[in-house]
Amino acid sequence: MLDKFMTREATQADQGGSFAVRNPSTGEIVAHVPNATEDMLNAAVAAANEAFPAWSATPDAERKEICRRIVAALGEHSEELARLITLEQGKPLNGLGSRWEVGGAQAWAAHTAELDVPVKVLQQDDGGYVTLERRPLGVVGSITPWNFPLMIAIWHIMPALRTGNTVVLKPSPNTPLATLRMVEVLNTLLPAGVLNVVTGDDREVNLGALMSAHPGIRKIVFTGSCATGQKVMQSAAQTMKRLTLELGGNDAGIVLPDADPQAIAEGLFWGAFINNGQTCAAMKRLYVHDSIHDAVCEALVAYARNIPVGDGLDEASVLGPVQNQMQFDKLRRLVEDATRTGTVLLGGTPGEGLFFPPTIISGLKNGDALVDEEQFGPALPVIRYSDIEQAIADANALETGLGGSIWSSDPAAARALAARLECGSVWINKHGMIQPNAPFGGRKQSGMGVEFGEEGLLEYTDIQVIFS
Repeated sequence: MLDKFMTREATQADQGGSFAVRNPSTGEIVAHVPNATEDMLNAAVAAANEAFPAWSATPDAERKEICRRIVAALGEHSEELARLITLEQGKPLNGLGSRWEVGGAQAWAAHTAELDVPVKVLQQDDGGYVTLERRPLGVVGSITPWNFPLMIAIWHIMPALRTGNTVVLKPSPNTPLATLRMVEVLNTLLPAGVLNVVTGDDREVNLGALMSAHPGIRKIVFTGSCATGQKVMQSAAQTMKRLTLELGGNDAGIVLPDADPQAIAEGLFWGAFINNGQTCAAMKRLYVHDSIHDAVCEALVAYARNIPVGDGLDEASVLGPVQNQMQFDKLRRLVEDATRTGTVLLGGTPGEGLFFPPTIISGLKNGDALVDEEQFGPALPVIRYSDIEQAIADANALETGLGGSIWSSDPAAARALAARLECGSVWINKHGMIQPNAPFGGRKQSGMGVEFGEEGLLEYTDIQVIFS
């Protein structure tokens, strides 16, 4: 499989050439992939537009059946795809790593395949028959990040395909391999031009910016940083594109004084450190009541000490490296700043290469860089509070609002406080546990629109009202 990508370097040299993909665990080049030009992007968009009339006119039952076959294909190629994810992203094969990601992609695909687009009757009386119906948009442009390259691609393309749209998909230059292979597999099931992929290193040609402004693309769905999401929104304005933007979170968790430190330690750890903290909906700051602050810190540190960190291809590894140098440097800067005012309870010192140990730092507050900036890595600031009103105010103080959590032995009390958090999703005694039947999206600067469930499916359609 990797040999196939390696051979493309020569064949693409007279066009956009190629760029290298490295294993973040070792720094070694694992493949070269095509570096698309603007002409190559235009060709992909043209192919998607050409395929749209026939695909959108395909009977709904037939499209549903093809989507079911996609689910089966993901299962048949699961180990191959998982290995590619580990080679390019760094996450371990085991645990909540690449095999889990492929399994999640398959689960989301399976749920989406069975969704239906409803027809809503607005009026049915002597005055007339009025229905609200849904129509596919056309070409959907998908721009995916490097943290969950395969699963997020499925989040984008499956509802697009299910509703009769065609797709041009652009993966992160850091993690294109599993996406390329997946598209190759799915295109054995789909008509030509329905699903297209372009890859590029974003240096000389910024494919994402071109897609956002492209007149042949009717919708952009983007997962990534708030800053890039703002640029996507700006460049999409001239063509009035539909947008779904799932952006950064910097999620807060609040531990109430009645919580059991030992009981919640494992959940706190994985809420913060899943995928090595490189998750939009991970817990990025933890507010703990003064009465149990030390006990929670001790239990959390005790659990974190036993998590093996290493090469993702090592079956014993549970966490891997930070995916890329830019993110590593940001994480190191934030942690170094935090050590000047806070107390390092665990970690804090970078390892070799891109490895960074799970890091827990107490004694911080709102206004400190590690609290206010989304670290997107394996470092958790713990903030002590004594007044729940202040904790809620601090949790809501930032301009982001993707997710949040309340940790308590009293679920009813926790739910009451959950309603006061300014974020799109709130979990009780867990964090970041998204699921395919529940809409997911952010408030404030954490994005616009939602993904998942019927609400997410309908974001890939336009409304048409028919009067008779």
